[in-house]
Amino acid sequence: MTTPCIISVAITGSLPRKKDNPAVPVTVSEQVESTQAAFEAGATLVHLHVRNDDETPSSDPERFSLVLDGIRKYAPGMITQISTGGRSGAGRERGAMLSLRPDMASLATGSVNFPTRVYDNPPDLVEWLAEQMKTYKIKPEIEAFDLSMIFQAVAMQKTGKIPGPLHLQFVMGIKNAMPVDREVFDFYVRTLHRLAPDATWTGAGIGRDQLTLVRWSLEMGGHCRTGLEDNVRLDKNTLAPSNAALVKQVADLCGEYGRTVATVAEARALLQLTP
Repeated sequence: MTTPCIISVAITGSLPRKKDNPAVPVTVSEQVESTQAAFEAGATLVHLHVRNDDETPSSDPERFSLVLDGIRKYAPGMITQISTGGRSGAGRERGAMLSLRPDMASLATGSVNFPTRVYDNPPDLVEWLAEQMKTYKIKPEIEAFDLSMIFQAVAMQKTGKIPGPLHLQFVMGIKNAMPVDREVFDFYVRTLHRLAPDATWTGAGIGRDQLTLVRWSLEMGGHCRTGLEDNVRLDKNTLAPSNAALVKQVADLCGEYGRTVATVAEARALLQLTP
């Protein structure tokens, strides 16, 4: 029996602007509407950033609260996951919204080079974010930009800093970080299964590599991430008209690999989240 595929949708991120694709949702109402449409297309997990009115990234807890309230109302049961990434704030400001108690939050367990900056995740900040997530009963999604982050996540689980089965996301295709490489991807999956046999995982590819990681993940029994944060196109020549269109693209591919699209109940059970 095959595992249903959890489709995660990263609706906006910190970088894409409306000049890149007018469908990028920026305001609270746009984010809620875009998430609802993606939910109806098959996404059961939403990865959230918030923006200021000028489209710049923000960590404002009030904006996160408004978006979360809207999603809980219009996409009932959908798994909410907030970003604690470094583009939206500095230091502990990155975790200021964790008291809102989303279902999940992203957690990078190490630092990595990005195209124009270092994505800085010092050990004391990583441990503080993990502690906050544990306090508020939020399941971390470990953002693995390289192999060391997998080992660090496993070490943190063994010492109780991350409770329960791990959930990792393998991120490939960011310039200066891990390129899209099938042998490396397969090694990631094997290594995770060896170190944490009960872990779940998602593949995330950036830009033109989004569908490559979707296909690899479907083939290997993992879960998939899509959305305008990572990729603003349906194909080389076509801008994605919405997050929902990108979700539908993944949902349609599930059948090719003998996978079903996870329902809300199935997704929550797979990630061991409360209903």
